[in-house]
Amino acid sequence: MTILAYTNAMSLFLPIINAFNKGKVTYVVVGGLAVVLHGHARLTADVDFIIGLDATNAAKAVKIASKLGFKPRVPVNPQDFADSKKRALWIKQKGLTVFSFYNSKNPLIGIDFFVDYPMNFKDILSRSVVKQLGKIPIRICSINDLIKMKMKAGRPKDLEDARILKMIKNEKA
Repeated sequence: MTILAYTNAMSLFLPIINAFNKGKVTYVVVGGLAVVLHGHARLTADVDFIIGLDATNAAKAVKIASKLGFKPRVPVNPQDFADSKKRALWIKQKGLTVFSFYNSKNPLIGIDFFVDYPMNFKDILSRSVVKQLGKIPIRICSINDLIKMKMKAGRPKDLEDARILKMIKNEKA
């Protein structure tokens, strides 16, 4: 993949991040986009968020995603995500870890919201860093927290991300 194609692929996420920033959604980007912004050039088809799960913040995030044309992958009212009791049921009954959205007009990108905090959110937020994607500031998970999350997930692609993030961290030290 050329640098131009890679940059264009990452720019698909800019409207989402920009809308969250303007809407004052409390979030931290994790997952592949955070890995990319820490310095590992790899593709990702979605943007993964840990958002403040209080009802007001969660409702804002879902409303913005919906206005941008995103729909939940499961047949539920997207505003149900803002209800902590419904999220708890989804976790218990379905084993849900992320609430996923797709956009039928642009199937190349998706949005995932964690339905519960994988780590203490206040800590993740306080250690997060702001990086730029184009002219848009993006709050991303710290490299140390991202490594922990990737190791905990344990999938082969996550373990590979963690290995590379450790190398990036060591190079910066």
